[in-house]
Amino acid sequence: MVESRELQVKEKQEVATPGEQTRPGLVFTPEVDIFETDHEITVLADMPGVAADGMNIGLQNGVLTLSGDVKPWEGQDEMDVMVEFEIGKYYRQFTLSDDIDQSKIEAKLEDGVLRLTLPKAQKAVPRQITVTAG
Repeated sequence: MVESRELQVKEKQEVATPGEQTRPGLVFTPEVDIFETDHEITVLADMPGVAADGMNIGLQNGVLTLSGDVKPWEGQDEMDVMVEFEIGKYYRQFTLSDDIDQSKIEAKLEDGVLRLTLPKAQKAVPRQITVTAG
């Protein structure tokens, strides 16, 4: 039996922070999909409204941090009539295991979706051991 899921619209979720925020404005958690092959892990993060120059990806002490700013859409001489797009910042962190080759992580932003490719270290890639006779 094949499980089917209906399309469900989700609103942006504001980050619930235990500490005080030091910058004004909303902070959102981007929705992610994560999938894996024998050689890499791929993370897709939905960050609509973030341009490549507004994206920050940091890696420190095994923690991968994604953040990006959503800038207002209206032009300099335009007045808001109705605003439903929420302006703010996306922020999410992931702790990486030693199985990831952190020096080879790649990132690409296309159509509001950030694609991170996290190659596995050679020691983490499964391999087949050949058995010889005799």
